[in-house]
Amino acid sequence: MNNKLISIVVTGLLASSIIKSAFGTNVSIVGRIQAEYSGINIEGFSTQTTVNDPTFFSSWGIRAFEDLGGGFRVVTMIDFGFNTNGGPVGNREMFVGISKDSFGTLKFGRTHSPFADFAGGWTIDPFVYTTLQATGSGGTMIASANGLGSGSYSAVNSVVRFTSANFNGFSFAVLLMPGDASKLEAHLGNVLGGEGNNIGNTGGENGEWDIQVAAKYAMEIQDHKLEVFGGYSRDNVSSAQKRITAVNLKTEEVGRIGGVWSYKNFQLQGQYDYISNAIGAATCSDAAALGAIGEVTTRQCNTAMNPGGNGDIWYAGGQYRWGNTTLIAQGGMTHANNTDSLESRKAKSFTIGALYQLSRRTNLFGGYQQVNVIDKNSPVDHDRSTWTVGMRHLF
Repeated sequence: MNNKLISIVVTGLLASSIIKSAFGTNVSIVGRIQAEYSGINIEGFSTQTTVNDPTFFSSWGIRAFEDLGGGFRVVTMIDFGFNTNGGPVGNREMFVGISKDSFGTLKFGRTHSPFADFAGGWTIDPFVYTTLQATGSGGTMIASANGLGSGSYSAVNSVVRFTSANFNGFSFAVLLMPGDASKLEAHLGNVLGGEGNNIGNTGGENGEWDIQVAAKYAMEIQDHKLEVFGGYSRDNVSSAQKRITAVNLKTEEVGRIGGVWSYKNFQLQGQYDYISNAIGAATCSDAAALGAIGEVTTRQCNTAMNPGGNGDIWYAGGQYRWGNTTLIAQGGMTHANNTDSLESRKAKSFTIGALYQLSRRTNLFGGYQQVNVIDKNSPVDHDRSTWTVGMRHLF
């Protein structure tokens, strides 16, 4: 019955695409799929190997636009993520907006944050959406799905986002989340409330007008290319969070700076984030750790600050392109300062690996990552080592 229903829905979508195209709307079905053979060894536990898509890269969606004249057009996107082992489907970006090449794009709905897809973040991580990615368990980039999250596959609910066109190398992005946006998940041992040791009040609920802004400047001199970027994220403390007596929570602020320099086949990239009063974007959510929900001892979230605490995260990496192969080395460190109730913790990581382009849409990847943890809150640090080989295809 379910297979028949899916077939009917897909057939209907394809048919509606043809009909709508006749009225001037351009509709396309897009997607991507990935599988990895990976092994993860956590200190004190046996190595776990799987063939899966643990970072939730795979997705399919519908993209459409309609010309309005005068250079303006309507843009829409509906995107669904899925797991190659048959796991549940999850929502990605879902928005409607208007754009003009000389001005920019204004979106309404559910979109990625500028810290994820505009200024640094996964735009400078060649291993994004693999078990070797810098976010979360990689220990060198903010990774949450909650609040104004910067996780690889996460998006922010109930927002207005504007991304400008490029003006002589300069561009910027602004995201606003109204105060009644839905709360999203954070895996914080009920420190921020919630049910089942999982769901927390870490979204924009009753916290008026959370905001994230970012800007970047790109220039090219002969064979040298340089891009510098910076940003500011403000996740206002909500009324629900203010009622939590275990932690004196305040409005979270994150500042970011970074850049990319490339010369012919060589590239260096890096960024630095400073976090104050972590409550959302820099705390540990399900997007930030590999493993099943509830496996607290084995699910590392090395980018996480202590709830209500301060800290910083830095990331640096280099790439060298050799024919169809890109060789990669990167790493960094997270430092979560102590709070009144929690001790400090650090995570240092390094990653080496390679990407090989079979075609413009298909590549192979593989490598090794080591994360060393110094956690004064735990008698065992649970260091982590990961290896993987995988394949992905875009369609």
